[in-house]
Amino acid sequence: MSFLTPEQPKIEEPAAEIASGARLVPRITIQAFCENSQTAQLVESALHDRRMSKAALTTHNGGIEGAVETYKANPTPNLIIVETGLPPEEIPGSLERLAEVCDASTRVIVLGHVNDVLLYRELIRSGISEYIVLPAKSQDIVTAITELYASDGAAPIGRTIGFVSAKGGAGGSTVAHNVAWAIATSLRQDCLIVDMDFPFGTAGLNFNQDPPHGIADAVLANQKVDQTMLDRLMSKAANHINLLTAPATLDRTWDFEERDFEQVIEICQKSVPVIVLDIPHAWNAWTRQTLASVDEIVIVAEPDLANLRNAKNLVDAIKAMRPTENATSLVINKQALPRRPEISASEFASSVECNLIGQLGFDAQLFGTAANNGQMIAEVSSNAKVNEVFRAIGMHVTGRQATAGAGRASSLLKLPTLFKKRA
Repeated sequence: MSFLTPEQPKIEEPAAEIASGARLVPRITIQAFCENSQTAQLVESALHDRRMSKAALTTHNGGIEGAVETYKANPTPNLIIVETGLPPEEIPGSLERLAEVCDASTRVIVLGHVNDVLLYRELIRSGISEYIVLPAKSQDIVTAITELYASDGAAPIGRTIGFVSAKGGAGGSTVAHNVAWAIATSLRQDCLIVDMDFPFGTAGLNFNQDPPHGIADAVLANQKVDQTMLDRLMSKAANHINLLTAPATLDRTWDFEERDFEQVIEICQKSVPVIVLDIPHAWNAWTRQTLASVDEIVIVAEPDLANLRNAKNLVDAIKAMRPTENATSLVINKQALPRRPEISASEFASSVECNLIGQLGFDAQLFGTAANNGQMIAEVSSNAKVNEVFRAIGMHVTGRQATAGAGRASSLLKLPTLFKKRA
């Protein structure tokens, strides 16, 4: 068969301390030839996975023979997915006919109905990229494609964590920055904070930084941005913490296309283990795309009705964009504000169908002092109980084990003892 590519020795990677980000399928064309409508629906549902956001996929009828007839007169795509209901002894010969009309660089995934180890081994030896036994889940197909286009021994990519406020002033930026500080100090892992609120961003203020360059230079550079340029634009805020600050100016309007931030974030993922995205409270094409593509989303909300409505709308939109992902995480901020009627944290989380991972009490003196001094909470008061909450949130969003603090004083939920790493 002409599908065969040279085998490369696999490099064993050490266990990562932080769950890696999901590796996106590159911009490839995929054509699937299915014998059953249920299989076609299964393959098409793979497009709902955010890892497939760049891929172009079409489905056709006819199985292997349909693919053979198609490619006698048409060029082959990057990847072909074929379903076959043939007996095991007939499958290799049928695939041989397909190989004769395919380019050498084309890869093939076979969807079969026979669970046969000998058949699997024969197909892999002959150059078929993967054999998946039906019935299967769409995640199985996406994972197979992802692993197929990730080079052997490829280094893990950075985990992206997006923080967004349910309502203006809910404190999403403050929580994001302090969680990043907790990750950097507790895990001693490099953490990059990307302030995406171009006109009103506060990352520079909160870390007492005023760098001449930042995220705007990277995004406006368009295709010219690379790792060297990005390293020059980052400013060091503390040990293990770097910033891509927002310009925080109103001398122009900051309008962007849907995928304008995509390349910058991907370059960041190649060099930094944790990327915290401080996403502004806005709803447009690029914020929507950012929320659709990050590994973890954290909604920060105050316990009142307006925040509840907005958080519910956000969660519904996120579910529609990311149907295969786990529930969105929720942090309740500014609890116990004097004389304000509040919705209980558990009721709030239940209503919006979120995973409640932290509760932060209202402390005007502590948070105000930190903001005015350009410091993190841990710098102002290292013994403050709220630091335990930030640390627990950090453990959760990085896929690490988190242990709940004892007592109400910590305002910390009893989090699960083990968080499943995302594929």
